[in-house]
Amino acid sequence: MAALETVIGLEVHVELGTKTKIFCSCAVAFGAPPNSRVCPVCMGSPGALPVLNEQALALGIRAALALGCSVPAQSKFDRKNYFYPDSPKAYQISQYDEPIGQHGFIEIEIAGEKKRIGVTRVHLEEDAGKLSHSPYGEASFVDLNRVGIPLLEIVSEPDLRSAEEARLYLEEIRSILQYCLVSECKMEEGSLRCDANISLRPMGQREFGTKTEIKNMNSFRNVQRGLEYEQARQAGLLARGERVVQQTLRWDEATGATLAMRSKEDAHDYRYFPDPDLPRFALSAAYIAARSQEIPELPAKRRERFEREYGLPAYDAGVLTASRGLAEFFEQTAQRVRDPKTASNWIMGELLAHLKAATLEIAEIQVTPFALAELISLIEDGTISAKIAKTLLKDMLDSGKDAKTLIAEQGLVQISDEGELREIALRVLAANSKSVDDYRAGKEKALGALIGQVMKETRGKANPQIVNRVIVQLITDKG
Repeated sequence: MAALETVIGLEVHVELGTKTKIFCSCAVAFGAPPNSRVCPVCMGSPGALPVLNEQALALGIRAALALGCSVPAQSKFDRKNYFYPDSPKAYQISQYDEPIGQHGFIEIEIAGEKKRIGVTRVHLEEDAGKLSHSPYGEASFVDLNRVGIPLLEIVSEPDLRSAEEARLYLEEIRSILQYCLVSECKMEEGSLRCDANISLRPMGQREFGTKTEIKNMNSFRNVQRGLEYEQARQAGLLARGERVVQQTLRWDEATGATLAMRSKEDAHDYRYFPDPDLPRFALSAAYIAARSQEIPELPAKRRERFEREYGLPAYDAGVLTASRGLAEFFEQTAQRVRDPKTASNWIMGELLAHLKAATLEIAEIQVTPFALAELISLIEDGTISAKIAKTLLKDMLDSGKDAKTLIAEQGLVQISDEGELREIALRVLAANSKSVDDYRAGKEKALGALIGQVMKETRGKANPQIVNRVIVQLITDKG
C-alpha cells in the first residue's frame, strides 16, 4: 500500500471578550445559574429582533486583521438552519459567503523550520446552548445561558499535516488573540473550542480522502491525542481495504478514542440564507484602519525582539512570549536586572513551576516584576545566595511581602566576610579530616562535601564562591 499523507483543517471557535451577548443585552457570565442570563431575543421568542453588538464586531475585525485577513467593505449575517434542542430558534445567526475576514495566514515553527498555515475565513456567529444528559437516560436538560454569546470562528486551510502541527497552530492562534485582548481563550471554560477535520490520502494524490470531524477536544493535549488516534484509525481501515465513513466524532478522554456521533453534514444541508432581521453593514476604510491600530506587537515579532534585544535563546523567547501577560512580566523584570537571561531563568524555572502547581495565571500571583527584579539584584550584589533566594521566592509568593522585608524578618543576609568564613571553614576541616585527605588524593567530590558542611553551619547563608576559595586555600596552605 502506498504511503499515506495526513490532511488536517481546524475550525476554532473563540468566545469574544464582550460584557453582553452579540444580539441582545444579556450579560455574559461563566458559571451563572442555568437559564439566568436569557431574554426573549436569545430564547427565540416570536417578534424579538436582534441588534448587533458593536464591540463584538470591533473585536472580530481586530482579530481578522491580526490573522492577516483582508476585511471587506461590506458584510452580512445569514441564518444557518438546523433543529437541535440547544438552539431555540431552530437556526443559528452566522456568516456564510460574506464573512468579516478572508485569506489570512499564520506561521508556526516545526522541527526548526517555519511553516505558513492559511486561514480561509474568519466570521462572527452566536453560540448555542448547553445540553446536560441524565446519567439514567431519562431526560436531558437545556441551559440557554450560552445562546447568543458572541463567537469568532476561524477556519484554516487544509494545510496541516500532523497532529503536532495542529497543536502548534492552535497555540499560536490562542497567543495572537490573547495579545490582541480579543478573548481570554480558556479551553477549560469553553471560551476556546476546536473542531478538527482529518483525512488521509496516498502521498502525491491531489484529491482529498474522506474526512471525519472530531469534536469535544477541551485541551491542546487532547487535540493532539484525538488527531493521532483518528489518524491511526483511518490508516488501519485503509490498510484492511475498508472505507472511511464521513461522520462527526467526539473525543472520549476516558477511553482515549473517538466515538461516532452522527453523519457529517455539508453546507447545503443548512440551507443558508441572509438574515432578514439584520441589515447588511458597511465597514469604512477609516473604521478598519482604527481596528488595525489597536493591534499590539504580536507573539512572532516579540519572540524575534526578545532574541535580538535581550540575547535570549529561541527556546526561552518562545516560552516567555506564549502569553501576553508572561511576556510583559519578563520584560518589566529584565529591564531592572543586569542580565536578562537570569530573569528568564527565574521566570521559566521557579515561577512557572509555581503557576503550574497552583493552577494560576501570571496576573494572579502576589509577586510583581519589580519584586522579582529586586530579588535577583540581591543575588547579583551578594546580599543573598541563590539557594536562599529560592526559599525567599516561595515566601514572597505565599505572603506577598518583598524580599528585603523577608530577609530582615528571617535574618537571611548572606555571609560574605572572608575572615568569618575562614574561621568556620577551619572548624569544618578539623572535623572532617577524611574529606580533606580525599580531596588531596584527587577526589573532587570531597570539596563539595566540605563546602556543604560550611553551608550547613551557616544555614545556607555563606557565600558559596568565597567558601570554595577559602577551603581550597586552607587545604593548599596546609598541604
